[in-house]
Amino acid sequence: MSAPHPVQEFFSIGEVCQLTDLKPHVLRYWESQFRFLNPAKNRSGNRVYQRREIELIMLVKHLLYTEKYTIEGARQKIEQYRRSGELKSEARKALGSETVRELRGELAKVLDILDGNAPLHGGSS
Repeated sequence: MSAPHPVQEFFSIGEVCQLTDLKPHVLRYWESQFRFLNPAKNRSGNRVYQRREIELIMLVKHLLYTEKYTIEGARQKIEQYRRSGELKSEARKALGSETVRELRGELAKVLDILDGNAPLHGGSS
């Protein structure tokens, strides 16, 4: 039996951008709009995000991009989840939902390539 893999606890802004498919300026803007998005900074002054913050980022992304809430509406919805004790479960649910949505998009691209409807390398032909 092999030893369990260590779980990564802290993520750089670049890693969070890859995980969430968001640009750094979007994350920085959301930090100014959602007080619970307040990543710590390391000795170099770089943001370090924890797993919980990534789940909250995915909840914000889900509310804004999928559910089409405004920033203020998303803020209110998250506060409602917090007051009812549902924040963690809703954040996890949003993470799963957004992951499935992104996988569907990637699968659609693969199917287009296999069907000959898209260039293989993403360039124009």
